[in-house]
Amino acid sequence: MKFASKITGTGSAFPAKRVTNDDLVQQLAQLGVETTNQWIVDRTGIQERRIADLENPEERNSALGSKAAMRALDMAGKRPKDIDQIIYATCTADTKLPSSACWLQEKIGAVNAWATDINAACSGFVYGVATADQFIKSGQTQTALVVGAEILTSVNNFKDRSLCILFGDGAGAAIVEQTDADADRRILSSHLHSDGGLWELLHVPAGGSAMVITPERLEQKLHLAQMNGKEIFKVAVRTLSEFAQRALEKNGLTVDTLDWLIPHQANLRILEAVARRLKLAPGKLVINVDRFGNTSGATVPTALDEAVRDGRIRKGQTVLFDVFGAGLTYGSMLLRW
Repeated sequence: MKFASKITGTGSAFPAKRVTNDDLVQQLAQLGVETTNQWIVDRTGIQERRIADLENPEERNSALGSKAAMRALDMAGKRPKDIDQIIYATCTADTKLPSSACWLQEKIGAVNAWATDINAACSGFVYGVATADQFIKSGQTQTALVVGAEILTSVNNFKDRSLCILFGDGAGAAIVEQTDADADRRILSSHLHSDGGLWELLHVPAGGSAMVITPERLEQKLHLAQMNGKEIFKVAVRTLSEFAQRALEKNGLTVDTLDWLIPHQANLRILEAVARRLKLAPGKLVINVDRFGNTSGATVPTALDEAVRDGRIRKGQTVLFDVFGAGLTYGSMLLRW
């Protein structure tokens, strides 16, 4: 192929409201759910998260995605009209129709782009970048905007102690541009997979055409997320480890030569288990779950943006994205920055 892809800009955005574990403990107590800060930290490593005001238009999914997108465009030195393609990864869209990608296109004025959503849950951003990469390699796209954004509080069951402590809201974005196939700075490979047979491990029963929302289903909280945490933990550690290794082997690298691993920020205990299994050196793991919780498709782009802006990720370094999510979906992507 004549072309490859590179990420030239990153951005992120979060709601204003910061909810600490102590804040959450008090809120849950009003609902009759008992927990403690220490219980949450011991099981998840999460200290706080951001929670969107669902009545505030500026904190809706596409609004946060638009803010992240504009920051990514600014870093890349691009304007909205330069975008050819918008891929928006989310499972908590503003509306069923139109797509979040179209809402974002209208908000930022990306008049020359075509826009579509991807629902791969926590793997969505990496799926989106991999998709943009293929369009760029084919020559159909020169500049793509990929966004991962979630308002997980909209499907969070605050009566389920094991689940409600995990999630936060936020958005991350990346500008993916065309470069030469042999350029030093480029996406090296992507490795994607799914297993629909494991759908029950994390799902939202009602809200689609198979089970429309009714007053009875609202009462049963079938419109909210349900999760088998113990099984998710085991599958996550296995798939994250396997697909990280797969990407490294594909490119003739080892864990020792990898500069940074940016995994889906599901739970600090999962990330620590993966690092141990891979024998990853301390300090090579990019983490933001402690401050933002699990923001699903937004975790990788927000962690990437933070590490780029604070100077940890530098020119010539190798960066590995590693993800899993509801579906189940999972995969990895290796790039040279």
